[in-house]
Amino acid sequence: MYLQTDTQTMDDLRLFSKADTPGIYDIYNHSFTRGGQTIMEAMFRKPLNNPEAIIKRINTIAAFVKMKATFPFDGAMLDQAEKYISFDDHPGGGTKVSLSEKEVQQGVMSVITLFHTLRQYLESAGMDSLKELEEERQAVMAVLNDPAFIPVFNEQPDVRISFAAVTAFDVLIRNREKKKVLQLLHFIYHIDVYVSVAQVTGKHNLVFPVVHPKGTGILKVDGVYHPLVKNAIANSLHMPPSRNLVFLTGANMAGKSTFLRSFSTAVYIAHMGFPVAAASMEFSVMDGVYTTINLPDNLGIGASHFYAEVLRVKKIGQELSEGKSLFVLFDELFRGTNVKDALEGTLAVCNAFTNRKDSKFIVSSHIIEAADELRKKGSAAFYFLPTLMKGTVPEYTYILQEGVTNDKHGMIIINNEGILDILKRGNKGGNRLNKQL
Repeated sequence: MYLQTDTQTMDDLRLFSKADTPGIYDIYNHSFTRGGQTIMEAMFRKPLNNPEAIIKRINTIAAFVKMKATFPFDGAMLDQAEKYISFDDHPGGGTKVSLSEKEVQQGVMSVITLFHTLRQYLESAGMDSLKELEEERQAVMAVLNDPAFIPVFNEQPDVRISFAAVTAFDVLIRNREKKKVLQLLHFIYHIDVYVSVAQVTGKHNLVFPVVHPKGTGILKVDGVYHPLVKNAIANSLHMPPSRNLVFLTGANMAGKSTFLRSFSTAVYIAHMGFPVAAASMEFSVMDGVYTTINLPDNLGIGASHFYAEVLRVKKIGQELSEGKSLFVLFDELFRGTNVKDALEGTLAVCNAFTNRKDSKFIVSSHIIEAADELRKKGSAAFYFLPTLMKGTVPEYTYILQEGVTNDKHGMIIINNEGILDILKRGNKGGNRLNKQL
């Protein structure tokens, strides 16, 4: 049911904000309720790997886009209702805590308003014709039509009721029929998510991916860009069934990591059934998505960066050995070891990847010598991000091209910054360098 992934991948793709850095979640999440935000986060942490479930969610959100849907409930009212319903008069241990008479009255009134608003919403033309949610709509209507809730609809929203009536409703809502009321809230929270994503779709011109069954080996993304990068450059990459490995080269600062994040984020978000930042996309559903972009040293077990890479490759290998179809990304594979070991390791791993036709792999590397051997594999494709030299100043197009590049300009940048000259001038130069840094 759910796509296999891990914390490393979610951190690599920056799905959630850290410190002052926004995450992909923040783009899509404009939910009005705390419950909606919780469900949105759960969707991000647990993408889908069932084609039918993904298509249903895509069609549901697309229908809300078409309706130009707005959220029909008051967020503050819903939060008040949730707080009231979820309040526990009998917490485990400690002193018993109860709601005040005023809090109970406000809670009861908020639930009565919720019932009336929800029924009107479900009977509206848009929801009545939304076939993707018909099963859920009927289940919620069945709860609203339960004879136990007839007294709720006999009351009018925002009309003060007697103390005796409040007491009776409190027993009904928070005791006898609490599970059913929570079921209604759960449905409303999902509506909150769908409306939020639908509105973001139009605002950011996102597109819904075309879903293909598992095992069909299709991964085609046109005009993909990173939604958090201002004035981002769009790129296209097609991985048909005959191509399962992309070997990516390019100098530092040429845009490899940004492109890899953009492409991998689209693959991940597509498995959520959400629209993606691209011109168009088609993909075959996978069992798992794993990326390795910013792999930290595992100091807890005394592991170097290289050993952490080895453990990461081992984890992927174990998943593949179980017959799973995966999307796998390694940015600069085996950067933590010497050039000779990196070449041998990169060749061994990439050769093994090319034999797994049911999965897709992208490996970026500075070890361009590996490309000569990998060209013998018909399922490997080669792309690079170019560097244009204007005299001694490198410029970057950030536009993906087919082929392999041996662009290296590390020393050019060092010389352009005058670092060697500064160091040659001794302590005075060193102090100047510290100021610059």
